[in-house]
Amino acid sequence: MTHEEKRAWIMLVVSAVAYACYAAVVLSRVDGGSLAATPYAAALLWTIGGAIAASILAEIGMALLNPRASRVSDDRDREIGRLGDHVGQAFVVIGAVSAMLMALAQWHWFWIANVIYLCFVLSAVVGSLAKVVVYRRGVPQW
Repeated sequence: MTHEEKRAWIMLVVSAVAYACYAAVVLSRVDGGSLAATPYAAALLWTIGGAIAASILAEIGMALLNPRASRVSDDRDREIGRLGDHVGQAFVVIGAVSAMLMALAQWHWFWIANVIYLCFVLSAVVGSLAKVVVYRRGVPQW
């Protein structure tokens, strides 16, 4: 497994777990009231910060477990990285357009922030999943 594939796995797992933790925290705070009235900002910021820290620590741990592993990227790694990034970027665009439309319709900030966060997570998860699949099956020939 190449260094870049391991990084894709880390991003995939950390992003999914962080969002699941965020959703669990926010849903546990509803207490029969409106979901939009639920305090979410601190949980959102903490899970984003925690995901960044967990990703950094996982990469450090990966480097410590195999210090002699090659970190050289070849053309295949760059092509796979580009393909995964292109797949994931679609969700960033979807999130931005959705948030803009929601703001124009004067939706509550809760929904706008959550659609942006969800689309960032989907971008990371789907982009990383695309990278892992291509590493396992090969780069498609167009």
